[in-house]
Amino acid sequence: MTLDQSGLDLLFNKARSQNGWQAKSIDQAQLDQLYNLVKMGPTSLNSSPARFVFVISAEAKQRLVEAVSDGNVEKTRTAPVVVIIGYSLDFPNHLPVLFPHNPKVTGLFEGKPDFIRDTAYRNSSLQGAYLMLAARAMGLDCGPMSGFNPEEVEQAFFPDGGVKVNFLCGIGYGDPAKVFPRSPRLSFDEACKVV
Repeated sequence: MTLDQSGLDLLFNKARSQNGWQAKSIDQAQLDQLYNLVKMGPTSLNSSPARFVFVISAEAKQRLVEAVSDGNVEKTRTAPVVVIIGYSLDFPNHLPVLFPHNPKVTGLFEGKPDFIRDTAYRNSSLQGAYLMLAARAMGLDCGPMSGFNPEEVEQAFFPDGGVKVNFLCGIGYGDPAKVFPRSPRLSFDEACKVV
């Protein structure tokens, strides 16, 4: 099986990062469908360290607006949903269930906080990318954002300290009038090497 050109266009060639949003909401069934696709993406040891907060309410958006950079305020305010993609530092505790093939796998992480953080950050980044591709596959648009104060976001949404924030992503129906012209990309020869 392979995607046809329209599928590739939907996910990559014609998909754009959004800077503005139409006033169309996203319902709980769409969020359920989105997560049920995301969770199927591969992570090392099936660790699944990402934790997602779907920010929808005006009150929660205001808390988030206070932690984002000036350039992200309006995008955060107007997106139907802003997803906080975080990563759990206690993901090894879930490995006996998530990776039952090897009951000793949790031992790999004992006493290794840097290894835990690196693994969680790397794999939550993958899961955040899966989230964007899944959203696009469902006909939604995405606007990933990295302009925010991590400590403020964590204080507001992960106060117990067990989850750190990776990045933010607006999800909804983009406003085509607010999309920037597509920027250049590196060529194969500039970015790749075959050895």
